[in-house]
Amino acid sequence: QVQLVESGGGLVQAGGSLRLSCAASEIIFTINTMAWYRQAPGKQRELVARIITDGGSTNYADSVKGRFTISRDGAKNTVYLQMNRLKPEDTAIYYCNMQTRLLGYWGQGTQVTVSS
Repeated sequence: QVQLVESGGGLVQAGGSLRLSCAASEIIFTINTMAWYRQAPGKQRELVARIITDGGSTNYADSVKGRFTISRDGAKNTVYLQMNRLKPEDTAIYYCNMQTRLLGYWGQGTQVTVSS
């Protein structure tokens, strides 16, 4: 069974940076989109950033535009999230997601905590 393994979370001061990585345990064929979501305590899971594998177009939540960058390594089925100028409100568990036409895969989540 394919697993998505995330890494790179942690504790950082406001204004700092973190880079999240998410790698699939096996090759996933025909991935349509790769994305990062986050869920803060008491809040619903929300889309942070998404990249379409065919063409590479991206979209971001308004709250992270200009600060976060999503990228991918298609050959390795890996997706990254570079997070700069972090704010305390970015504190959440971050989940990666990969979607094929028929299936969706989720990582186990990685905690990001931004102190003020």
